Order: sequence, then C-alpha cells, then structure tokens
Amino acid sequence: MYKLLPKPKSQIQANFSNSSEMTQLEDIPPPEFLREAIFAAGRFWEIEAAFGGVDGVIRTATGYFGGSTVKPSYKEVIEGNTGHTEAVKVIYDKRRVSYKSLCKVFWTSHDPTNKHYLEFGVDTHYRSAIFYGNEEEKKEAQETKVKHQMKLNKRIVTKILSRNSNNCAVFYMAENQHHKYYLQRDHIPLCESLGLRSTQHFANSHIACKLNGILGGPGNKTSEELKSFMERYQLPKQTMLVLEEILHNLGVKKGSELED
Repeated sequence: MYKLLPKPKSQIQANFSNSSEMTQLEDIPPPEFLREAIFAAGRFWEIEAAFGGVDGVIRTATGYFGGSTVKPSYKEVIEGNTGHTEAVKVIYDKRRVSYKSLCKVFWTSHDPTNKHYLEFGVDTHYRSAIFYGNEEEKKEAQETKVKHQMKLNKRIVTKILSRNSNNCAVFYMAENQHHKYYLQRDHIPLCESLGLRSTQHFANSHIACKLNGILGGPGNKTSEELKSFMERYQLPKQTMLVLEEILHNLGVKKGSELED
C-alpha cells in the first residue's frame, strides 16, 4: 500500500481551485455543474473503481454513511455497531452524465440480489443502497430499479433511502488506505508520481479517480483506455513515464496470454 509522502512546508489546499494538479486538466467543470451522489454496494473498493471509470465522474471518495457515531473508524464500522455502511461519494458533471446513468452503473457493478445485505446491522456493515438527495433522484433510482429487476430472476434487496433522514446525513471519509484502493495496491510508483500527500488529496484528485477506474476496472480494455487517458490530459513527465511502463507491461502480459 502507498505510504503518504511527507507534507511540504506550505500545504497545498485540497480543493479544485487551488490544487496545482487541477490547473493541468481540461475538463473540470465550474462548481454550478457539479452534483453529488452516494451509493453503497458491499465493499467500497469495487464500486469506487466502477464509478471512476465513468465519463463525467470528476472525483470519488470512500467513506462511511448512514450511522449515528461521529467520525467512526473502519474498525468500529466493521463491528456493526455504528449503523454505518461502506459507501462511495461521487462528484459528477451533470452535463456529461446523468444521475439515472450513475444508478445504472450501480446496478451492474454488484449483485443487488445478495441476501446477505438484508443482514445489515446484525453481523455485517455491508449493504446495497442508493441514498437519494431529492424527490427527482428518488424517482429515477426507483425507475432504474424496476427496469433492472425485470432482467433478473431473483428479487433485488437494495434499499433506496433519503440521505437526509434520521440525522444521519454526514459522509465520513474512510482512512487513507481505502481511497483509490487498486491504484494504491498495485501501482505505488504511479501514486508517487502524482505527489498525493493526504487522504483529502486522494479523495479530491481527478487524476487518481480516473486512473483507479481504468486500472481497477475490467482488464479487457485497460490498454486502450489508458492510451486515451494519456492523450487527453497534460500529465507530469514522471507520471507519463510510469504510465508508459504500465502500458508496456500490459502488452507483455497480453502477449503471454495469447501464447498460452
């Protein structure tokens, strides 16, 4: 797992307007076009990677949602006594991707018929849930649920809940090792090249969001998506070198699989 770099004397502010990374990106929208969504789908690692790969998703963060304990730790959450579930916050550009489209990604990124999610609060902290912010989102989530249910032969157990109910509307950030998990686990040199120095930087980094989506998603299109990503963004030289090495290794791996 990636070890956080030491903080510089003048800490970079962890937001889009002041981050030096953000000035290099071509598609960070003005704040008025940004919207927020929260989903829970079992472990937050997989669902974060799934949303990171969606065009129009600007950033993602893993965390804990829906409980009553203030600032819970991972250990407290997995013990099942805080009322929180692992969840992912998605910040997206409403002009490029709709809330309904994000719901469709949600349904196909996990098994919403898994009966273990019904045991939430008993001996597990995992659940399948869409936390809507208003009535329009509630309606769209329900519509996509009905359509997805028609494709399945088992009942969907997912809950569609207001994220403003029961005074449980605070999304608490998970610990550093849970953000962009696949990027941290498998690509330490790449993390080092991005210079991410805090949990907040991992959560706010658009670059890390997209790379985690590409490298943590289905592997059959990884090379093509990575090449497109490298062409789209003005990345630091060191980051480009690391990505070129990853591309090379992916090509070698693919060639070996073809020989087998």
